[in-house]
Amino acid sequence: MQSPYTALVALLVIAGAASAQTAQTAPARQDHGVLRQTVSQFLTVQAGGLPGQITVTVGAIDPRLNLAACAAPEAFLPNGARAWGKTSVGVRCVAPSPWTVYIPAMVQVQGEYLAAAVPLAQGQTIGPNDVARVSGDLTALPPGIVTEQAQAVGHTLARSVAVGAPLRQDALRSQQAVAQGQVVRLVSSGPGFKVTADGRALANGGDGQVVQVKTQNGQVVSGVARPGGTVEVTF
Repeated sequence: MQSPYTALVALLVIAGAASAQTAQTAPARQDHGVLRQTVSQFLTVQAGGLPGQITVTVGAIDPRLNLAACAAPEAFLPNGARAWGKTSVGVRCVAPSPWTVYIPAMVQVQGEYLAAAVPLAQGQTIGPNDVARVSGDLTALPPGIVTEQAQAVGHTLARSVAVGAPLRQDALRSQQAVAQGQVVRLVSSGPGFKVTADGRALANGGDGQVVQVKTQNGQVVSGVARPGGTVEVTF
């Protein structure tokens, strides 16, 4: 007859074997550190062309998140998201166990932009001494910030700008390239050819704006106004 001590030892051996088997068969779980690294690398690449010093900060991941391990997690930007300011990055796994998770992140861009060096009035033409270069986080500023002096100098203001305020592109009027009634040069070019002709502008047009031009034979064509009385036409 088996002694109580022998029976106890046998039970412990069986329990240990069962625990070891369970540990061997338990599926591996996804490392949260790998998820954070995937998001960080993805946003760094996405923001690589932005004008400034890029800093990527990955937000916290819920420690209770329990995902099956993935050999190749793939990061992506959800619809409407972008690598700019506060954002969200999706990470998905296709195999062996499909899953998708969304992780918050922050992309900061430390760069230079233009601000008003003096009070600027509506209708004023901006000179080189009217603006100053300022350094800051571009993602914390309104959209359409002017970052190059050439984008502002020589343009007129559509509205007043207070001293120190960042200069925005929607506050600038395009330089007039052609005037209504002006004789302009129509230019059309392509691989191996370039055609020019004269015409008369039917409306005022700023640089880059689409204007209509009446040719000498009475035909009306549309093209893009350029400084110097040129209109680029694409056929």
